[in-house]
Amino acid sequence: MISMETTEAGVFLNGEWRPAATDETFDVIDPATGKVTARVANAGERDVDEAVKSAEAAFHDRRWLSMPPLERGRILRNVADLIRKHHMELAHIMTRENGMPLNMALFVEIPMAADCFDFFASLVIQPQGDVLPFSLNGAPPNYMAWTMKEPIGVAGLITPWNFPLLMPTWKVAPALAAGCTMILKPAPETPLTALKLAELCQKAGVPEGVLNVLPGKDEAGKAIVKHPRIPKIAFTGETATGRHILQAAAPYIKRVSLELGGKSPNIIFDDADIEDAAKSALFGVFYNSGQVCQAGSRILVHHSVYDSFVEKLVEKAKKLKVGPGTDMRNDLGPVISKTQHEKILQYIEIGQEEGATLLTGGRVPEGLTDGYFIEPTVFADVTPTMRIACEEIFGPVVSVIPFKDDDEAVQIANETIYGLAAAVWTRDIKRGLNMARRIKSGTLWINTYQVLSPTLPFGGYKQSGIGRELGVQALDSYLETKSVICDLNDRPMTFF
Repeated sequence: MISMETTEAGVFLNGEWRPAATDETFDVIDPATGKVTARVANAGERDVDEAVKSAEAAFHDRRWLSMPPLERGRILRNVADLIRKHHMELAHIMTRENGMPLNMALFVEIPMAADCFDFFASLVIQPQGDVLPFSLNGAPPNYMAWTMKEPIGVAGLITPWNFPLLMPTWKVAPALAAGCTMILKPAPETPLTALKLAELCQKAGVPEGVLNVLPGKDEAGKAIVKHPRIPKIAFTGETATGRHILQAAAPYIKRVSLELGGKSPNIIFDDADIEDAAKSALFGVFYNSGQVCQAGSRILVHHSVYDSFVEKLVEKAKKLKVGPGTDMRNDLGPVISKTQHEKILQYIEIGQEEGATLLTGGRVPEGLTDGYFIEPTVFADVTPTMRIACEEIFGPVVSVIPFKDDDEAVQIANETIYGLAAAVWTRDIKRGLNMARRIKSGTLWINTYQVLSPTLPFGGYKQSGIGRELGVQALDSYLETKSVICDLNDRPMTFF
């Protein structure tokens, strides 16, 4: 049983807890202290093979798929209810291994995860397939044709550390709703939350073998991607890793969905409510210490309101409290690891070397040297070609860039390899809607930022990914479409 006191954990395979095949473990580090908080089984290739056998058996004997759809929907809703019931325990586990402030875990991530299971529970009983007209020149008229949706089989789900409950949920819930069985590999930094989710799914009634969770490092992930009997891969993480997954999956022509990086523009026009825009921009970039793929890390501000906006943003950033996530008064917790901490501080140095003006932050807060803490950091006088404006930093660092008119704002916004999200702030709704047409991003907010719903698809253009999470589109990514044609004529059509 996984709890906030758990110090050792195994793999979850075929409904059982067991050590890794090699008996190897790895350390989970509390980013607020830099100390080991748990040791977890390090799954490898042999564990992946066993998990595939378990998931295949569960798929082929239809122990999940043969349940009445209403019953499967009830089980997904049971998972949602259990997430809500165990919200405090989940929050403490997440904060312990991820560093996220408890208030954000309790009021954002956990409710969204529960809502996600509720939404996909509702899709289990929705019509899947259509009766369609049939047309073939010279054929007799009496045919019936329709499409059927069938689960793709065993899905390999690989998730990152920044949202240790929500990211697994975004994959497990639609895969279950589609009737798939699956192997989930959470990030090695945050395995305990995913293992707790597996425990709740089992308690809710998900049969053994349907959901298998393999905590581990690179070997497990590579084995999942390359396994010839896993036809579907869903990955969230860095764009560079997404490229490697596509290459590794290509020999098997696997179905691959990818939710990757971003360098999202948050555009403030001269007619915007500057106070509201500054408040929202703060949440847009510093939420979860900036470790959010759609973080608004490029704030584009019309030159006529640039100085006033920057002044408000800096004033508000200085008031944010940084510290351990266990203190509900803190706004920003630590970043995930020593490696990430060093990378972010290096980018702050690069920004100053490139000529950007550091207005606030950029340092380790006083008295917080044991963990991986960084002050909220604001750069002004940033040009679009600077590295801090082009490369995903994945930390509490924002670049504020001036622009002259709508066309220049669109140009700067779109001059990136990414296209995950964007926002525009304006009182002119026509301007906002026109910008929505012109900006290349999978999500665009008007006069808001960071608000998501399980009913809406989420994903990116360009190198921000392939496919969509959430919405009915996510369900479809775990389904195959079959066309069925029935000849109702007295005699079959023949050419011979």
